[in-house]
Amino acid sequence: MPNPKIENAFTYHQPKEGQPEKYEALRSKAKELACLIDELCPDSREKSLAMTKLEEASMWANASVARN
Repeated sequence: MPNPKIENAFTYHQPKEGQPEKYEALRSKAKELACLIDELCPDSREKSLAMTKLEEASMWANASVARN
């Protein structure tokens, strides 16, 4: 019997009504923070990590909307 969590994690989730607007709102705020980080933080490993983690947070937030 397939594991439902694996099935959910590795299945395409077609957007439902209202979801595209949620994705855009999340991406917009993440982009706003990315721009602030880029403006205020000196180029460094730490800045790169902050940007990477912000991308990850944005992707996981959108995955939450898609999967649930």
